[in-house]
Amino acid sequence: MTSTRNERYRALRPTLEDVILLMPRGAQVIYPKDIGPIVHLADIYPGARVFESGIGSGALSMAMLRAGAHIVGYEIRDDFLNRARTNVNGFLGTDVNDRYQLHLRDAYAGIDVDDLVDGRVDRAVLDLPEPWQVIGHLEAVLEPGGVLCTYTPSIVQAAQVRERLGKGPWTETKTIEVLHRSWHIDGLAVRPDHRMVAHTAFLTYARLVVD
Repeated sequence: MTSTRNERYRALRPTLEDVILLMPRGAQVIYPKDIGPIVHLADIYPGARVFESGIGSGALSMAMLRAGAHIVGYEIRDDFLNRARTNVNGFLGTDVNDRYQLHLRDAYAGIDVDDLVDGRVDRAVLDLPEPWQVIGHLEAVLEPGGVLCTYTPSIVQAAQVRERLGKGPWTETKTIEVLHRSWHIDGLAVRPDHRMVAHTAFLTYARLVVD
């Protein structure tokens, strides 16, 4: 059925948040309420060499690439890896591929220095069920003063991350969660909305120190 009315439409380029919420996905994505704090807490900057494991659908990769990072990513599932690359290229284009190098590897088994820029990394972000299994590998390739940030849905996971960090050369260790509450504002009717995006995950971050 064809409309006979004169209708006007406004088309806007989607923001990164729009893309993340609506893009095709295989794995569960990290949502914008946590992506912003991760990019900030992990201190992602232009040219930073970032090791990312647990690529999922590429949501966090997009934000870090837009911040100018060079990412080496490990993912154990080929379908997730391909989905992440497709999502990233669909939003940022293929020009970022020289800064987005994905490998079908298990981070628990180790980090191959040949995969890294100059064999080292400046930052590391882990979205894995057992990120503590990777911390020892990172201690060998992360630059002194480098930052690690882990994303864990369970407080038990976060506690195990903290226990492992406590055994190694790490400092400035903190664990937080981010709560997202919107507000209803209509004239003088101002109040918090009845619903909010509460717990999604715990963010644990720390810095590597070397004597």
